[in-house]
Amino acid sequence: MRGIFFCLATPLLVGLIILSQYSLIFRVLLAILAVLYVIACFDVLQKSQTIRRNFPILGHFRYMLEMVRPEIQQYFIESETDGKPIPRVFRSIVYQRAKAAPDTIPFGTQLNVYGPDYEWVPHSLYPASLSTDDFRVTIGGKSCLKPYSASLLNISAMSYGSLSPTAIRSLNIGAKLGNFSHNTGEGGISPYHLSGGGDIVWQIGTGYFGCRDKDGNFDSDLFQQKATKDVVKMIEIKLSQGAKPGHGGILPGAKVTEEIANIRHVPIGKTVYSPPKHTAFKDTTGLLDFVKKLRDLSGGKPIGIKLCIGRHEEFHEICQAMIKTQTLVDFITVDGGEGGTGAAPLELTNNVGSPW
Repeated sequence: MRGIFFCLATPLLVGLIILSQYSLIFRVLLAILAVLYVIACFDVLQKSQTIRRNFPILGHFRYMLEMVRPEIQQYFIESETDGKPIPRVFRSIVYQRAKAAPDTIPFGTQLNVYGPDYEWVPHSLYPASLSTDDFRVTIGGKSCLKPYSASLLNISAMSYGSLSPTAIRSLNIGAKLGNFSHNTGEGGISPYHLSGGGDIVWQIGTGYFGCRDKDGNFDSDLFQQKATKDVVKMIEIKLSQGAKPGHGGILPGAKVTEEIANIRHVPIGKTVYSPPKHTAFKDTTGLLDFVKKLRDLSGGKPIGIKLCIGRHEEFHEICQAMIKTQTLVDFITVDGGEGGTGAAPLELTNNVGSPW
């Protein structure tokens, strides 16, 4: 194709150079063709994209169409109920309610109620009266000195670094206004988590960010300093994450600014690895001992675990060990295998972990 292009474009370019002496329109056409000719030369000489090299000029249209493919899919092809994991019909409801706009719909459901995947809730002929009290639940067993009255609607784990300072600050202010909790994610407690005065759930991952020593192991003193803050209401030990269970993570050195380094207690500008598993414990007994240790260090605050369910027998083992030792976690967060994250290998995102 590139041979055909240059065979046609070269004599045309020469002809326009000659004709440009007689008319303005030929000079305009010459300028346009000259620009295209230069672009074609660059396309042929570059080695990063095969399509552009073999199809100069035309190859650019392929990448332009690829760039707008999601918008074409969403606006012209996808129906109201086709989107995955959240169809447009449900996204629209979220937008409407966020703007306090009317969210009722006419004419009935758009779902295929006779399809094999249709789910519904059997109703009662005698509905109960709705309580006007706040929907809250107290978290913390008999070993917990500082139980927490938690809302049923809370902000789930999203780390500073993945989200901007403005986003974290806004979420925390929202938690304060709505009287619910804000989970820090495994990136540690940042000043932006504390700026709004909202209740904090501090998530401790395998990297122990914010409570680690120079070798990446758990540091009891650092943990105690932060966990005893009044604004920290609960501690969540992250065993695994739905988007990449058992994988760990990488924080590239380029992203480790002085601020991130101070928050996470890692070296400035050095790549940091979160291992696939915890180093503070190795088995179920060690996990429950760690739960007890964190409860003592935090002054008796609720300690929970977060996990994506993999082998069911391993979760059963945790439950049986809690019954046997009477060392109980105060809450369990179950993350679905369909969960999202800032970055994860496609194989893990698509094929590992039980769906919620």
